[in-house]
Amino acid sequence: MPLERLKTARQRTVGTKQTLKAVEKGQVEVVYVAQDADPHVINPLMKKCEEKAVPVIQIDTMEALGLACGIKVGSASAAILED
Repeated sequence: MPLERLKTARQRTVGTKQTLKAVEKGQVEVVYVAQDADPHVINPLMKKCEEKAVPVIQIDTMEALGLACGIKVGSASAAILED
């Protein structure tokens, strides 16, 4: 399951703003995006990931992504940072 890697990551971002900043700085190994997130929220992140050739893993729900990150609310996106 792709979320296991996110759960055990030593460094990660949670949320689209933090994740987008990390992608822009070239610090991201892989990005996770919830399929049920609002497109206007995640589209800038998706576009930046494409520009920077960062792999994107689609997750079914924001709730599942939030739980994998250890938070009690949903998250539109998250990322594993490079060591």
